[in-house]
Amino acid sequence: MDMTSLMPLLLGVGLVVLLVVGLLALFKAFYIKVPQGTALIVNDMSSTPKVHFTGALVYPVIHLKEFMRISLITLEVDRRGKDGLICRDNMRADITVAFYLRVNETQDDVLKVAKAIGVDRASDRSAVNELFNAKFSEALKTVGKQFDFVQLFENRQDFRDRIIEVIGNDLNGYVLEDVAIDYLEQTAKNSLDPSNILDAEGIRKITELTATQNVITNELERNEELAIKKKNVETREAALALERQQADAEARQKREIETIRAREEAETARVKEEERLKAEQARIQAQQEIDVRTENHQREVEVAQQNRQRAVVIEVEKVTRAKDLEIVAREREVELQKIEKEKALEEQRKNIANVIRERVAVEKTVAQEEERIKEVREVSEAERVKQVILLQAQAEAEQELVRQVKQAEADEVRSKHKAVEINTMAQAELEAASKQAEAKKRLAEGIEAERAAPGLADARVLEVTAAAKEKDGLAAARVRAEQLIAEARGDEERGLADARVLEAQAAAKEKDGLAEAKVLAEKLGAQARGEEQLGAAKAKATKDQGSAEAEVLLQRLNAEAEGLGKKFGALDALSDSARQHEEFRMQLEKSFEEAMAAIAANKDIAKDQAEVLATALGKANIEIVGGEGDFFNSFAKSLSVGKAIEGVVGKSPVVQDVLARLLNGRGAAAAVMPERKSGHENEPAAEV
Repeated sequence: MDMTSLMPLLLGVGLVVLLVVGLLALFKAFYIKVPQGTALIVNDMSSTPKVHFTGALVYPVIHLKEFMRISLITLEVDRRGKDGLICRDNMRADITVAFYLRVNETQDDVLKVAKAIGVDRASDRSAVNELFNAKFSEALKTVGKQFDFVQLFENRQDFRDRIIEVIGNDLNGYVLEDVAIDYLEQTAKNSLDPSNILDAEGIRKITELTATQNVITNELERNEELAIKKKNVETREAALALERQQADAEARQKREIETIRAREEAETARVKEEERLKAEQARIQAQQEIDVRTENHQREVEVAQQNRQRAVVIEVEKVTRAKDLEIVAREREVELQKIEKEKALEEQRKNIANVIRERVAVEKTVAQEEERIKEVREVSEAERVKQVILLQAQAEAEQELVRQVKQAEADEVRSKHKAVEINTMAQAELEAASKQAEAKKRLAEGIEAERAAPGLADARVLEVTAAAKEKDGLAAARVRAEQLIAEARGDEERGLADARVLEAQAAAKEKDGLAEAKVLAEKLGAQARGEEQLGAAKAKATKDQGSAEAEVLLQRLNAEAEGLGKKFGALDALSDSARQHEEFRMQLEKSFEEAMAAIAANKDIAKDQAEVLATALGKANIEIVGGEGDFFNSFAKSLSVGKAIEGVVGKSPVVQDVLARLLNGRGAAAAVMPERKSGHENEPAAEV
């Protein structure tokens, strides 16, 4: 097959393709697509235009195309104030109703609308409103007159359906899609016309209804306020009750916590005191052993020294030993009296504790059905206050006693120093005048040995004796002068003058032995003043302590009486377990107090006994000869006598002055010392 035969075929195919392409291009150029909500009206050469809703071929010159919007249109009918809607009960309502219209999507209806108002105005809201406003208003009035005002609110759906029904479907090509009541409210009363019979009736009805509703509203508001107030009161009462319960629970918990804490603290304090007591006892025991060893060493040293010096100063040692024995006896008696007093006080404390314990037992029996837990706490508080007052009073009394004891110790030290000075001067004068006073020395020693120990009564007797001897010479005048000095120290000038006169007379009469009376009077006067001062100090301390103890005891008994008055009504509401617990706690506290008091008393007694023994052995020169079975008793008795004598001389300035002047006037008495030494050489080496 050659190209000549194929050319007609190819030409035919090309023409067909060209024709198809041309038709497609023509179709594309003249086909009009219609958007949604729009209708295409094509006026062709026929008598009736064609309506298309999707698209169509529109040829120029021979066809005329027109677009009409058929989308939804909203029309509002608003009637307010004097133009409000009249209801069946002649009340006006302000109402706004929205009507939703659109062109019916059919060829006839579209053409009908196009012929009625034109294509351009078919979707114009103003044009449509002018077309249907009167009809919609009339329908609204017609339907509104069929409903009461309240029914308009209650039956909105029925009201809407009735409007649609009255309007119907004949809308010149339009379709009523829906009706919406946008606004519905009663017309204000001031907008109504009282001259209009319909409005007048509406005003009357509004007034009646509003007045009735106002009364009901006011009543409801008052009831609301009353209910709110009542509910607030009930809520407040419930809240207060809950707060009270909470406070009770917290107080109960706090009380239990405090009780447990106090119990633990008491147990801790008891354990601490026991450990402290053990440590103190160990320390005291160790200190006693150290003191004993020190005293033994010192005693050995002093014994060695005394053995070396015994041949020279044996007479001085005898005098010192006699004074030491007297001081020891006096201090031993004082310490024994203190110990007896402490024992008596401790016995009284124990008796009081027994009475209190018995009273607590009786109270416990009575309180099983009468006392309340709250009053128990008050009694405990009163007990603590009472203990504080008692401790304060005891502390003040002990402080005063310590001050007086320290003052007495200071006086004792001062007196001892003065006695040493007097003894030194007396020894010098004694050695100078020993040969001159030999005859009088033995008489003075006899009187001194006879009158030194008995105390204040013998001193006064000797003062009277010295006063009687004053008539025999100038020595009696000197004794009288010293007695006046002892009795009236305030008259210092006269005393000094008399002392000078007496000293001058004593210097003139020393050879006659008149100095003996002076020494004796000085010594006895000093003993008297020392006894008076010591007795006054002890009496004052005893009085203050007794007053303090009496006051504390009175306050304690008053507090106990007051506490008992409160405590008898305290445990009425206690349960059996709580009452038993409280009784156990009280018994435990009393047992703890009794144990602590007993420990303190035993400690004080042991301390006092140790101090007495330490004081007795502190400055004693001990020489032990022989091995009798009652050595310790003899030793203690000798210490007592020596300490008594030393205490009188050390604590009495008058005795020291008398002794000094006696030694000054009795210098000649030293001559008899060899003879007395020879008389004592056959005696034991030393006595206590």
